[in-house]
Amino acid sequence: MKPIRLMAGVLTVGVWTLASRVLGFARDAAILALLGTGPLYEAYVVAFRLPNMFRRFFAEGAFNTAFVPMFSKKLEGGEDAEAFAREAFAGLAAVLLALTLLAQIAMPWLIYAMASGFAGGEEFDLSVEFARIAFPYILFISLAALLSGVLNATGRFAAAAAAPVLLNVLLIGAIAGAHLMGGDVARALVWAIPVAGVAQLALVGMAARRAGFSMRLQRPRLSPELRRLVRIAVPAALAGGVVQVNLLVGQQVASYFDRAVGWLYAADRLYQLPLGVVGIAVGIVLLPDLSRRLRAGDDAGGREAFSRAGEIALALTVPCAVALVLIPLPLVSVLFERGQATADDSAAIAVAVAIYGLGLPAFVLQKILQPLFFAREDTRTPFRYAVWAMIVNAVLAVGLAPLVGWIAAAIATTAAGWALAAMLAVGGRRLGPVARFDDRFRGRVWRILAASAVMGAALMGLELLLGPALAMGGWRWLALLALVGGGAAVYLAAAQVLGALRLAELRATLRRGG
Repeated sequence: MKPIRLMAGVLTVGVWTLASRVLGFARDAAILALLGTGPLYEAYVVAFRLPNMFRRFFAEGAFNTAFVPMFSKKLEGGEDAEAFAREAFAGLAAVLLALTLLAQIAMPWLIYAMASGFAGGEEFDLSVEFARIAFPYILFISLAALLSGVLNATGRFAAAAAAPVLLNVLLIGAIAGAHLMGGDVARALVWAIPVAGVAQLALVGMAARRAGFSMRLQRPRLSPELRRLVRIAVPAALAGGVVQVNLLVGQQVASYFDRAVGWLYAADRLYQLPLGVVGIAVGIVLLPDLSRRLRAGDDAGGREAFSRAGEIALALTVPCAVALVLIPLPLVSVLFERGQATADDSAAIAVAVAIYGLGLPAFVLQKILQPLFFAREDTRTPFRYAVWAMIVNAVLAVGLAPLVGWIAAAIATTAAGWALAAMLAVGGRRLGPVARFDDRFRGRVWRILAASAVMGAALMGLELLLGPALAMGGWRWLALLALVGGGAAVYLAAAQVLGALRLAELRATLRRGG
């Protein structure tokens, strides 16, 4: 994959991810408006996060991290990649079925492990009920994630990136239907989660068949290739587990403070928008590309792809981070404050958004640096780094909670993010020239920072100018659009003048990459 094709892949994944995150905002805004930040909302947050946590642990965090490089190399070498994919599919399905059955039995203990502060309250029983309904989602979405890895490895990114859009469409439909018919919105929402998982699996399954890879159920068999996959996947699973432990620590701390679980979740949804659109998109496209280049011995091409991925990621995420830090309250109040969601909720969520914004570049850099290790089937080194980051997170979250309250969880997440990014960057140097950004990247980083600073000053001025309109009913949407659009226009102009982002290069990517 040429760098121009890599950037086109990033744009494809990014556009679909943007659509998913916009719909996700609509979903979360509707849920907050109808449920507020009380027990029903907090129970939904814990119930939905539980299968997603295991999904990242088993599928995205472990299986695909090991599977995609192996599958990509088999494709490149003309080996039987489809048979390998079928073995992996059957093995993953067997593990997930067993996990789902076990989780149904152990659900009260799982909820206690995730939010012990709920014990004895209404939130605990609701969380157990909702999580039992939602947990089967892990089976369908994890198998869908494996099929997405097959599609991504063959350069087909659209269907896999579109699957989350389908999830949000179905959840919004369930919320709207229940509300219009006077039904139970919370339970309609929770029941829609496993239904959406089935739909997502069907979508990527059809795309995989069209690409020539038809998965069918077969008896799991621990072949030599699958044994090798497991050996590579276990450290990745442990690394993914460390990341999930970080989330658990933050949620545990928040569960001891009234409504804090909901506040942190809403803030997480906001900063995940640029992270998903740019950082995750870059990581998804970069991993199979680097795997193929390393097999072919193309270190120069690998360095070019790595540098261009880092360049486009930082050019798009640094200004987003500046905006999250400087104007979190207008963003939060306009997007979330309505119905049962109050001004106090907006103020609390905005504080967490600003803190997460400080860590956004680190979270994106992780997505760029990790493929350097994973493409070499090295999952042990990132695991060691992740353990150290987990220690940083736990010490800060627990240690700061008595001093600053629930916001300690957000501070710890950001600090741990920077610690992990720094370790990956330093450790990556031993991987050779392919893991070092080139001169063009190093020259443009400073221009990106300068253009973002210009945009930040413009945002502060625009916020003062538009302040009254941002608080006026129907006008606040237009005011927010003017605020964000004005900041984006200033950044693009400054980036063009300073040489941080060349619009001609972006137009060439769109023309040649489509």
